[in-house]
Amino acid sequence: MAVRLNSLKPLISISFPPCHRNSAYHGRRAAGVGLSLILIKAQLRASAAQMATVAEPNKKSTKIIDSHLHVWASPQQAADKYPYFPGQEPTLPGDVNFLLECMEEAGVDGALIVQPINHKFDHSLVTSVLKKYPSKFVGCCLANPAEDGSGVQQLEHLVMKDGYRAVRFNPYLWPSGQQMTNEIGKALFSKAGELGVPVGFMCMKGLKLHLSEIEDLCSEFPSTIVLLDHLAFCKPPTNDFETAVFSELLKLSRFPQVHIKFSALFRVSRTPYPYEDLSQLLSQIVSSYGANRVMWGSDFPYVVPECGYKEAKEAVSLVAHRVPLSSSELEWIMGKTVLELFQGQWLSS
Repeated sequence: MAVRLNSLKPLISISFPPCHRNSAYHGRRAAGVGLSLILIKAQLRASAAQMATVAEPNKKSTKIIDSHLHVWASPQQAADKYPYFPGQEPTLPGDVNFLLECMEEAGVDGALIVQPINHKFDHSLVTSVLKKYPSKFVGCCLANPAEDGSGVQQLEHLVMKDGYRAVRFNPYLWPSGQQMTNEIGKALFSKAGELGVPVGFMCMKGLKLHLSEIEDLCSEFPSTIVLLDHLAFCKPPTNDFETAVFSELLKLSRFPQVHIKFSALFRVSRTPYPYEDLSQLLSQIVSSYGANRVMWGSDFPYVVPECGYKEAKEAVSLVAHRVPLSSSELEWIMGKTVLELFQGQWLSS
């Protein structure tokens, strides 16, 4: 098995990447992560040297695929063609040119673009990106749980006509008092399985709030693949309640269709970059699910002012080596899992 030395090598450097656009960010990052990176350098050199002895230099490594990021219109694009949803105007850059710059610098080959709330159910901007870069990006649309049931037809159109390959369930878009297990939710979830597109759940207010809904949907529709965004927003437990909730996340592995996004590490870690407190969570996740059901995601562009895009990718290798995970397991997390789920995508990126 070839070892992914390219995912470790950039950690030797602590230079600031050119894709940062927030000048105020540099000072915060220098204070917050500079020392950590200096202390890591010797460890990474030793790891790289050791791993080089078992690497197969002629074997091409698996592509690195970012399983979770967003793009939205630039202010000019919003004014000309792709308006933001009222009240959801972005506060930081998230246009595709910025994303491509960051991906190139980080050595990321492709990504799954999740429809951003900034455009809500208007998918025209993301669709234009998917059509312009078909070998670079795959789309995850946003489920519309409108009570009239029109969202089911919208989902089918987005998948069959516009080529989206996944759909996100945002439970906070359901009508007040309604759950994702209502008639519309079940119709959407069932349709996703019929179309062969995974459903991503965003449990921003906590997994416990939505656990029974996810369990019920998985039980009733076992053919629908599930992705739990951002570790289902489970942080390293600090009390009995949090420990119990994380245990429930591990127990969801009993449903073969459930996969975990090890994504937006800055959202779920309790420590600064490089988020080393997540090593035990990752260890337990991989033990329960297997690395072939775990995938890395950055949560671009939100991650950029937190630690930087390239650094977000590199943090996974550091956390993984603290577990430790094998080079094969790391390959699954950094791209192979997503490539298996979305077969036929990213072939020439």
